[in-house]
Amino acid sequence: MKKILMILGVLVLLSNTSFSQLYVCENGKARFYSDTPVENIEGISNSVISVVSILNNQVQYKIPMTSFVFKWSLMQDHFNENYVESGKYPNAIFKGKINESIDWTKDGTYDITATGVLSIHGVDKTITEKGILTISKGTFTIKNSFSILLSDYKVEIPNLVKDKIRERQDVTVECTYKPYVKK
Repeated sequence: MKKILMILGVLVLLSNTSFSQLYVCENGKARFYSDTPVENIEGISNSVISVVSILNNQVQYKIPMTSFVFKWSLMQDHFNENYVESGKYPNAIFKGKINESIDWTKDGTYDITATGVLSIHGVDKTITEKGILTISKGTFTIKNSFSILLSDYKVEIPNLVKDKIRERQDVTVECTYKPYVKK
């Protein structure tokens, strides 16, 4: 139900877009990774929701912060309670636009960039992320990777664990899209 509400919310934002021009991903993957000499930290989510309008190249992602799974449950608890405060800031959201002109009818693999606002932990920051778009037989996949600084999003790392958590987090997102079908 939450996924349907998210998609409907995005549709309102893209209200000038025809339904036939919308593509959705309801179970994309997101991963962030931090390596330090003391410990590697990895969070994986299989709950990314995304919508792309091929009419105007708009793209939106929503990642529920509580959907990230870690090697140790204590890491997951600390991530949600102490760092991203998921009770207060439940989602990471990106709203932007693919910068390149795309022929969405032509199968192939394309290097792309998307510029927009990434919202994490109550902070909005304009970013440009690089990605790879693969179009095949009426569907497509977007894989992107970028880095964020925790301090840019006011995520504080206590001195006690500064050697275990890197300030720069590497993030990857992968979504496979299919045409939106009104239910």
